[in-house]
Amino acid sequence: MTKAQLIPRQIVIINSPMEETNAMLTFGKPFYPLAFWTLQSNPEQAHQQLIKILNRIDRSRHSWAADWLLSQLENSFCQSDPRLVQNLWGLTFNNPLGLAAGFDKDGLAAGTWASFGFGLAELGAVTHHPQPGNPRPRLFRLPQDRAGLNRMGANNQGAKVMAKTLQETWARHPRTIPIGINLCKSKITPLDAAALDYVESFRYLKDWADYFVVNVSSPNTPGLRDLQATEQLEPIIAALQAENGGTKPILVKISPDLNWSDLADLVQLAKTYQLAGIIATNTTISREGLKTQILKATGKDIREEAGGISGMPLQKRSTEIIRFIWQQTGGQLPIIGVGGIFTPLDAWEKIAAGASLLQVYTGWIYEGPWMVPNILQGLVAKLEEHGLSSLSEAVGCENKQGVGTRE
Repeated sequence: MTKAQLIPRQIVIINSPMEETNAMLTFGKPFYPLAFWTLQSNPEQAHQQLIKILNRIDRSRHSWAADWLLSQLENSFCQSDPRLVQNLWGLTFNNPLGLAAGFDKDGLAAGTWASFGFGLAELGAVTHHPQPGNPRPRLFRLPQDRAGLNRMGANNQGAKVMAKTLQETWARHPRTIPIGINLCKSKITPLDAAALDYVESFRYLKDWADYFVVNVSSPNTPGLRDLQATEQLEPIIAALQAENGGTKPILVKISPDLNWSDLADLVQLAKTYQLAGIIATNTTISREGLKTQILKATGKDIREEAGGISGMPLQKRSTEIIRFIWQQTGGQLPIIGVGGIFTPLDAWEKIAAGASLLQVYTGWIYEGPWMVPNILQGLVAKLEEHGLSSLSEAVGCENKQGVGTRE
């Protein structure tokens, strides 16, 4: 096959990145994004090319062609239903489904994510110092497990460059959905200087996003997860809150590999320092239950491969943690649920367990961009099924009402 054929709701195999680019720019039928070529070839190369294309479209959005492309995206993927609106931290989310951190590390496509139907998008992870990340290959698909393996190492151009990028983006057009930024410690910064590293990133970026996330849970920055210990995390949160002065919501993103006692301590810290919420969860270092035994790209046993697993293997654990946090806080601390969301039922399960908002990454790769309207329509159907008039009524409903999640 020498040309990609655009077929709604069907993934087709394309032979080269150039064919994929041509397919996207042709746009003869509903959008087929570059990201879904990644199962066939180099995931990172395809991902980078998609971001470049979206950045080019956004920078030329006032041209006829780019305006038409964005309108086609919106017609295909955007859904509007007042029952899905969530109001948190003085922000209005038109729907609860967001793009997770890791997809748009430098904010190059920040102005386009609303056109895919997302109700929020989280950029980064970004560090104070620019860094190249870990050696390649470092991004893999595990199709047998409907999962991803990444050991990217927070490759990004640094907070100062992201600030300039976002300043230019929002000068072209105002943001139409809440935008978050995921802050990570620079690899070269020692752990005992982590607080200042986070604060310096925040200073650059605080005017260009709506909420911020303290990432202390990526498995791909040496020592980073040690900062989840309350004695390590407390000075970081205290320094950020002092710099913030209550102007921006600050959340913390946690690991699925924490034990219940450590998780309870972290929840208490979040309450003590009046954090806006918790994102549950980041990727897992567990290899338990994987169908993939040998990573085809390297020929090595999956248990010998460093990095975090995302997608379906994370689904159950992330939901259990959401439920635990909701129960520990009586539903008073907002939770963004992420991990293994592929279908409306997956999304509903996390909301019923206690998540007010959701984020996707791996599921979006596997299911395609139609996943967004499919999930949103499915959530409306679930609200109707349970006699609920708004999504906020559904948050934590299994804890309050005994509503089943896999009905």
